[in-house]
Amino acid sequence: MELIARLKNNIRLAVQICFTALTNGYMNGYLEGTIYKGTGKRFCVPGLNCYSCPGAFGACPIGSLQAVLNSPHYKFSFYIIGFLMAVGAFFGRFVCGWLCPFGLVQDLLHKIPLFRKLKKSPGDRYLKFLKYVILIVFVILLPVTVTNIVGGGTPWFCKLICPSGTLLGGIPLALLNPSLRSGLGLLFSWKVFVLAAVSVWAVKVYRPFCRYLCPLGAVYSLFNPIALYRFEVNQERCTKCGACRKACPMDLPVHEIPNNLECIRCGKCLKACKNHSLHSTFSNE
Repeated sequence: MELIARLKNNIRLAVQICFTALTNGYMNGYLEGTIYKGTGKRFCVPGLNCYSCPGAFGACPIGSLQAVLNSPHYKFSFYIIGFLMAVGAFFGRFVCGWLCPFGLVQDLLHKIPLFRKLKKSPGDRYLKFLKYVILIVFVILLPVTVTNIVGGGTPWFCKLICPSGTLLGGIPLALLNPSLRSGLGLLFSWKVFVLAAVSVWAVKVYRPFCRYLCPLGAVYSLFNPIALYRFEVNQERCTKCGACRKACPMDLPVHEIPNNLECIRCGKCLKACKNHSLHSTFSNE
C-alpha cells in the first residue's frame, strides 16, 4: 500500500523519467560518441530534445523549425508547423510539465537543498515575455534574415542559447570524442556558461528556463486557453481559499485564471483543491 501511495504521489516524475528514457535511449550513441541517424530523426518529439544528443531518437521541433527557416531551399514546413499546432491544440503546456527532458532536469535541480527558494525571479512580470522575444528573434527572424552567400542561415537559438542542447548533446559528444575537444572554442565556453547559469538559477527558482527563455514553451503557451486538455473551475464550489496558488510551483492564481499561459499543467493545484472545485477536461468531474 505504501509503494502504491508513493507511485501515485510521484506519477508525474515517473512519466517524465520514462519519456526521457524512451526518447533518449540510443545507448550506442553514448558508448561510441555518435548520433542516431535512423528513421526516427525524421520525426519531432514534443519536448525540447536536442537532435545532436547521442541518445536522441527524434528531432527537436525548435531545432527542426530553424533548420527549415535557415535553409536556402525551404522557408516553411507544413509538417513542423502542423506538429506544433496539433500538440499545442491537444495538450498546451502539458508537454512542458510532463514530457520535456529539460523540464525534468530543472525539476531535479530545484530539489537540491541550496539557497532560499523563490517562486519567481525579481522582474518576473517582464521577464516572462522574454521567451516570446527569443522565439520571434532567435528562432524565426535571424535564421531567415541573416544568411550566407548561398542563402543559408544559422540556427541561432541552438547555437547561442539552448542549454538543453549543451547538456544533452554538446558536453556528451565532447567527452566521448577527443577530436571534437581539440576544436572547442569560445562559442562552446559561452554555451557551457549559459547552461551553468540556468542550472544555478533553477536551483533557486522553479523552472526559470521554462518561465523566461524557452521558445517551445512560448509556442505551447498560446494554446493553453483553448487546448483540449484544460483546467476548469466550478465557481459554485470554489471558496477562493488560495490553496491552489499556494501549491502551484509557478505561483499562479489558478482559481482566477485556470488556463494561464504560464501554467505547465503539473497538476499540483488539482491535488490541493479540497473542495473539488478545480478539475481538468479529462477528469470525471
